[in-house]
Amino acid sequence: MRMNTRTLSAAVFAATLFIAAAGCKKKVAAAPPPPPAPKVEAPPPPPPKAQPPRIDTFAAEPGSIERGQSSTLRWSVANATTMSIDQGVGAVQANGTRQVNPGNSTTYTLTARGAGGMDTRSVTVTVNAPPPPPPPPAAPKPTISSAEILSREAQDIYFDYDMSDLRADAVRAATANAELLKRIFGQDSRFTVVIEGNCDERGSAEYNLGLGDRRATALKDFYVQQGLPADRIKTISYGKEKPVCTDANEACYQKNRHDHMAPGQ
Repeated sequence: MRMNTRTLSAAVFAATLFIAAAGCKKKVAAAPPPPPAPKVEAPPPPPPKAQPPRIDTFAAEPGSIERGQSSTLRWSVANATTMSIDQGVGAVQANGTRQVNPGNSTTYTLTARGAGGMDTRSVTVTVNAPPPPPPPPAAPKPTISSAEILSREAQDIYFDYDMSDLRADAVRAATANAELLKRIFGQDSRFTVVIEGNCDERGSAEYNLGLGDRRATALKDFYVQQGLPADRIKTISYGKEKPVCTDANEACYQKNRHDHMAPGQ
């Protein structure tokens, strides 16, 4: 195929212009890459929070003692740097025991300190006062014989002149004597008593012996009526042979007109 001369010339011209234009175009440098972002370091993690001190155990074994005995303090502590017990015990280790001997009931306090704070715990050792000593044994009562009791407590029974009847004051005295004899006979089954009848100096010896016998018998009869055993009461008459007073007056005569009780043989 034959190309038109004009057309070919135009094509050549256009190609020439394109090449020329391409050769004349200015070359542009490439843009540099952006600088890297600065590296930011992460902050260090916070230090772990300190654990508070903890007293796991604090006890006194035994918790109750008698005065003069001892008790043992026993403890266990965690997370503490210093530990101490008051009442003179002082600084201690985290785990341990200590023997104490308080004179009176005492409370012990354990204090634990550390970076995380403080913890305390208390125990009490109760000291029981010893019971008072028993009283000394009572001194034995002196043994008083029945004869001594009769001599100390029995009353003489007085009579009117030439009479053997018990007058009012004699009845009162004889009643007291009857109670005394019941007590003596109760504690001494072998004891007997003798009633001695006496008279003043007036009258014959024979008459006064009879009067003294009637007076002693009258008192014995009264005692038997009060419930006393007749076989443990004897009588004897001395008449005027045993005066207690020798003056010749009524006051002296009255003293001699009496019944007197003495221990039997």
